[in-house]
Amino acid sequence: MLYWFFKSLALGPLLKVLFRPWVEGSEHVPTRGAAILASNHLSFSDSFFLPLVLSRRITFPAKMEYFTGRGVKGRLTAAFFRGVGQIPIDRTGGSASAAALRSGLEVLHRGELFGIYPEGTRSPDGRLYRGKTGVARLAIEAGVPVIPVAMIGTDKAQPTGKLIPKVMRIGVRFGEPIDFSRYAGMEGDRHVLRAMTDEIMYALMELSGQEYVDEYAATRKQRMVETARAKAEEARVRARELQDQTRVKADEALTRAKELGDPAALKELGDQTLARAEEAIAKAKDRRTHKD
Repeated sequence: MLYWFFKSLALGPLLKVLFRPWVEGSEHVPTRGAAILASNHLSFSDSFFLPLVLSRRITFPAKMEYFTGRGVKGRLTAAFFRGVGQIPIDRTGGSASAAALRSGLEVLHRGELFGIYPEGTRSPDGRLYRGKTGVARLAIEAGVPVIPVAMIGTDKAQPTGKLIPKVMRIGVRFGEPIDFSRYAGMEGDRHVLRAMTDEIMYALMELSGQEYVDEYAATRKQRMVETARAKAEEARVRARELQDQTRVKADEALTRAKELGDPAALKELGDQTLARAEEAIAKAKDRRTHKD
């Protein structure tokens, strides 16, 4: 299967040589039987390095966009994720996310390992964000332990938006399994699900050393996008104002030069006006660049 081809023959050996991943607590991962690996999420490469350090196969849910891309790149990406057995998940919630969780249950019922990122998306700033309760519901319904996993350094090796990762050591730290069997049959209680999820996130905070933020990462990302858009619009408005002011001053200077009736003076004032206009436009562009 493609999973073992990439792990054992293609990507795996190369990644091990280049990044020399270190591992702590791997004894907490059972050699057989189902379990959920709940990890923090710092980088796209998390889903490569976590399976790399374990001998057992791990199945992850992957965002739906990886399976619906267009063009050659989109088809290759979809083929890769399907080939390694990843499960598409619609992060908009509702019935689509429930279907993805059912797929996760199928993996666990087969006695396999299922990897999941409780934050739901990559951290926008390296901090640990509030977990979504799907992992708790999955743990109760499958009746399996949750093993917290902290990825260390993947955000520095491959920040969001960077295609080629920086070669550096990557760490993976496994915590002790968390047994939630005491909550059996309570998957419909949202307070129980929240308490379980918070317990998992606390374990991740302890393992990773990250600062915890009691807010969903997706919400923080949306606010960051809105703030960036507002600043960009403010910069554009200011740039237009400066350009309008420059044009007014240029018109005034040319009018004065014409009134003087002196060709030499007209040329001198025209040159000065042009220089001031170019300077003002350059400043406007510079301010816009810094604000963006």
